[in-house]
Formats: sequence, C-alpha cells, structure tokens
Amino acid sequence: MDTLIVSLLNGTIYGLLLFMVSAGLTLIFGMMGVLNFAHASFYMLGAYFAYALTDVLGFALALVAATVLVGLVGVGVEKYFLRRVHHHGHAHELLLTFGLSFIIAELIKLFFGNFPVNYRLPHGLDFAAFSIGAASYPAYRVFMGAVAVAMFVVIYLLLTRTRVGIVVRSAIYRPRMAEALGHNVPLVFMGVFGVGAALAGLAGAVAGAFYTTNPNMALELGVMVFVVVVVGGLGSLGGAMLASLLIGVITSLAVAIDASLADLLAVFGVRGWAEGVGGLLTLKLSSLAATLPFALMLLVLLVRPSGLLGEKA
Repeated sequence: MDTLIVSLLNGTIYGLLLFMVSAGLTLIFGMMGVLNFAHASFYMLGAYFAYALTDVLGFALALVAATVLVGLVGVGVEKYFLRRVHHHGHAHELLLTFGLSFIIAELIKLFFGNFPVNYRLPHGLDFAAFSIGAASYPAYRVFMGAVAVAMFVVIYLLLTRTRVGIVVRSAIYRPRMAEALGHNVPLVFMGVFGVGAALAGLAGAVAGAFYTTNPNMALELGVMVFVVVVVGGLGSLGGAMLASLLIGVITSLAVAIDASLADLLAVFGVRGWAEGVGGLLTLKLSSLAATLPFALMLLVLLVRPSGLLGEKA
C-alpha cells in the first residue's frame, strides 16, 4: 500500500512537471498556431541559467532571473526569426525551430561542457516533507508540484479574468478588429511567445535542481511534451494538465508494478494461454513504461483525434 501511495505521488509530481513544460507550448500553439520544436530547449536554458546564477543571486532570485532571461530569449526568437517566416506556413516554422534547438544544445555544450553540471537542491528545501511508512518524501517534490499548480491557476485567471486575456484572445481570433481598436497585434504575439518560453524556463529552473541538468535534458523531455500536447488537445490548457497527470501516473504505476500482462490475464483464468503465447504478454510492465505514453497517444488519436479536451475542427 505504501508503494502504491508513493508511486501515485511521484506520478502526480512528474505529471505536474510535464504540465509546466507543456503549458508554454500549449499557450504558443493555441494563441499563435506555432508548433515550437525548440520549446524543450527553453526548458534546458532555464535550468542552466538558474545553475549559473544560483551562487550569485541565491536560489529564489535565480529562479526569477532565469525565467525572465528565457522569456527575453523567446521574445528575440519571435521578433527576429519566427516573424520573418510566419507567413510561409508551418513547415518553415518547424524547420526554423528544429534548427534552433540544435544551435541551443551546441551553445550549452560550448559554455558548460558536454557533461552534467552540479546544480543542487537549496538547503532550505532539502528535507523530508513527510513520511509514508519507512519512506521519506522529499519536500522539493512538493515544491515542484506547488509551483506547477500555481502556474496553472495564474495562467487560467490571466486569460479568462483580465483585460490582458481579452486583448490576447481578440488579437488571435479578430486581429484586424484588434488593430482597428488600437492594439499592436505583432507585439501581442511577441509577448505570448515570450511568456510561453518563460514558462518553460521556469520549469527547467525548478526541475533542474532535482533531476539531472545536462545537455541532453531537452531531448529527453521534448518528445514527451509533444505527446502531452497531442493527447490533451492542441491549444487546450486544461487538456495539457489532464494529459500530463494521466501520463505521469500511468508511467509511475507501470514502473512500480512488477507484473506482466500474463499475470494480469491470470485474474481471468487465462494465464496458461498467455504464457503459451509468450512474447509481449510475458514482458514486465516496468519494461514497457517508456512506451505507454505513446500507446496512449495512439489510442487517443484513433478515438478522438482532437485530443481529450481539444476543440473539434
């Protein structure tokens, strides 16, 4: 029972981390229609900026500074790169951001080396929040989850309850009318892209202290972020949160459960047949954990191509 509770908590926290990264991508696509292939690179930049600034500013200020710096990088990318190819369509945007992701990765290796850096937990959060049986649960995991929930609440309220959200939504759906009312639509788009990049930077700054900060961290998480966005529904913030939690919990439980599909079929009295077939049915769920999110994505695309909470075209 203790193992199940810990697995559920770990899956929830991992899912919230996925949301922190995918929220910016969802925001950018939902507002601008841009699938940013370099989004996970902004996540990596946030971790490295926070690592470089922690000794100078302290952990809390380093988180804020890293978020702002990554947001400024995002503003520059939109203004000087994406804006020039936006009218050519999605293919050019994908190719541009795909190339940009490699450039950022090589710059990280150039300045920090091709190895993990020593980005550690702050002493103020390096303790056990509570105990579950004989296991102690790290307070920093709880901190990551709290930051993710706060991010979701702030974004939702900003888009639905403020004048800024009204201006942003009007610039998306009625750009000419927004311009006629005196709003600078290109500036709005640049701000949205910058905020989306900043959210990814915050996720990297927070998660980099707990997980390994290395030049491959964008590649490790980037594919999973796109899976989250597709499963949740392109442009749906609520869908991104639901898909993130679902993928996090499924992956964590699969790792914790030391059973095969044949063992599960034994409940229905067909274990002998399953073992006779062999192959996939005898594999442990823990060994299939990395493939389960992709299987879920395939299932969602077959049943509901728009995603769990995405709007039907």
